[in-house]
Amino acid sequence: MAGPGRLRASSGPASTLGAVTGSREIDNILQRGADGGRITPEEALLLYTEAPFHALGEAADAVRRRRYPDNIVTYLIDRNINYTNVCVTACKFCAFYRAPKHGEGWTHPTEEILRRCGEAVELGATQVMLQGGHHPDYGVEYYEELFSSVKAAYPQLVIHSIGPSEILHMAKVSGVSLDEAIRRIKVAGLDSIAGAGAEMLPDRPRKAIAPLKESGQRWLEVMELAHRQGIESTATMMMGTGETNAERIEHLRMIRDVQDRTGGFRSFIPWTYQPENNHLKGRTQATTLEYLRLIAVARLFFETVPHLQASWLTTGKEAGQLALHMGVDDLGSIMLEENVISSAGARHRSNLQDLIWMIRSAGRIPAQRDTLYRHLAVHRTPDEDPRDDRVVSHFSSIALPGGGVGKSLPLVEAK
Repeated sequence: MAGPGRLRASSGPASTLGAVTGSREIDNILQRGADGGRITPEEALLLYTEAPFHALGEAADAVRRRRYPDNIVTYLIDRNINYTNVCVTACKFCAFYRAPKHGEGWTHPTEEILRRCGEAVELGATQVMLQGGHHPDYGVEYYEELFSSVKAAYPQLVIHSIGPSEILHMAKVSGVSLDEAIRRIKVAGLDSIAGAGAEMLPDRPRKAIAPLKESGQRWLEVMELAHRQGIESTATMMMGTGETNAERIEHLRMIRDVQDRTGGFRSFIPWTYQPENNHLKGRTQATTLEYLRLIAVARLFFETVPHLQASWLTTGKEAGQLALHMGVDDLGSIMLEENVISSAGARHRSNLQDLIWMIRSAGRIPAQRDTLYRHLAVHRTPDEDPRDDRVVSHFSSIALPGGGVGKSLPLVEAK
């Protein structure tokens, strides 16, 4: 495991920002952040609320250029596979889950999950994200069987899956410690933990939208335990459910504190709440400008988190491409399948050519990566761009009936 200060030192010369904001305090903070220096949560909040947009973006992009002077922006091919939609947690923002014994609840057999893994491999996927609800009967044993079955059938696939909430739930169901649960699922084949379930980590907004879920501090404790066992992870954030600006920055601080101790977060992925088919009903949402400002502040604040990923799935491809000018170095995945956020109304769709075009037309060099951000193929010129019309994302406005069992890709055709 890399040490907590692995990215603090600048990998290139100091930046000189061209923008002048009219505020010496803000100019100094932007310059320090652009040069790889640490900014405080109070300074981050000041930047988020008051820094001019273009100056903020320039400083964040200076961080990207210093860290990644090769000008490469990465993408991934993977598939999100849901093993069940049965869940006892009942988060107010979730449109995917069904309560136990609900008529629309379902659980896929291992054979169906393996079939979907095989389709993903055929289309060039290098990773699967296995996600599901907090099923009342699923303990550590269930996940041991699931992960070991996938690894036995497709050893080339990286299992970047579940999140701290599922780990807490499985440990409780099986009556074992968190350390034991993490150790056992790692042995079974779990390679990396997804940032799922972070939503908002500060207590007030978390209790408002997910009162039955573990606290944000507990979520981070699970991540820290996993990092110390050698399992890295990603970190996420859901914007737009009524949290304050200060609470958004507090979310970043909580993540950075753990990163300082473990160095185990590979990337940060903020996304925006989707308003359909859930109990919040879109009463509060984050604007595109709020999202882009948060992206830029995150790049300046997380001097020890290597990568920053844009969420075109929730913000749209236009905002996703704009984020490439706000410090982002990764556009995430084609996502051959995704039903959870789509259940709440995320209808943005992409394909391999679209994602590469978004990167190249932003003046960057596209590269396919693996889970660890190693470059699998760098497309330095358009002649080197891969062309495979089969590699398209899902298009789903509600979760598929019965979880789409037996249905081949693409799961739902665009109308």
